[in-house]
Amino acid sequence: MKHTWIDKIPYATVRESLLLMRVDRPVGIWLLLWPGLWSLMGASVGFPDFKLFIIIVIGTFLMRSAGCVANDLADRNIDPHVERTRSRPLARKAISIIHSVFLLFVLLFLALLLGLQLNKYAIFLCVPGAFLALSYPLTKRIIDAPQLYLGISFGWSVIIAWAAARNSLDWPAWFFFLATVFWATGYDTIYGMVDKKDDAKIGVRSTALFFGKMAWIAIGGFYSLTVLFWIFAGYFLHFSLIYFLFIAMATIHLGWQVYLVRNIPEHQLIGVFTLNQWTGGIVFVGLVVEKFNL
Repeated sequence: MKHTWIDKIPYATVRESLLLMRVDRPVGIWLLLWPGLWSLMGASVGFPDFKLFIIIVIGTFLMRSAGCVANDLADRNIDPHVERTRSRPLARKAISIIHSVFLLFVLLFLALLLGLQLNKYAIFLCVPGAFLALSYPLTKRIIDAPQLYLGISFGWSVIIAWAAARNSLDWPAWFFFLATVFWATGYDTIYGMVDKKDDAKIGVRSTALFFGKMAWIAIGGFYSLTVLFWIFAGYFLHFSLIYFLFIAMATIHLGWQVYLVRNIPEHQLIGVFTLNQWTGGIVFVGLVVEKFNL
């Protein structure tokens, strides 16, 4: 198990709670945050409202943390049998189920307080967003493409952010949403390839298992759709060539990932998965440069 600054915290309950929330693994925060910020930038005239910006950042942290806790509660009997997850707090019984449920409710309550600062339309849209986030862990036992469900869950941050900024939902919001859906489906398929052998043994479903040896082609397809919807969003927002140059950079980055998936051992693919935090950042920088003509 990789050691981080959290391991130095002397209070076991605090330490294990932070590990349960995956605070030591910020990649997931970035992957959820970028789409919300794309949406906020796209929906705003000039610099986004600072209050909305802060709400999205903090809300992302809270809901990602809540999602991790909910996931580990649902998978507490599965994680001990998977190499990558057996060191998680609930899997090694370092924290109780009661404490984990309490932590989940605290995170959701804080997220609720934050969400109530938004307009009524955005508040209404937070309800299905919370349902998607909390129900995702169950899909791994029901459908062959839980990664697609995760993509819809992550993409919902786009919908909430756009509604919060404009009090409406326009075509670019749906294009950024679809871009996020297929982006997340692609990178989470890469993530699933690492656990493929363990998942097959214990009956957990995934797109990595569904596509098998053709997974790299499927990932390429998902990423191609991602780029297409980024382009559609920029076109409907009447963005200049600058934005599309950044999309071209992000496309190259995604293409490099597909090449790596095709050519390196599956147990090394976590590193490829983490590259996506930079992909999302490239698109965000493109939006910033476009908005402010930097």
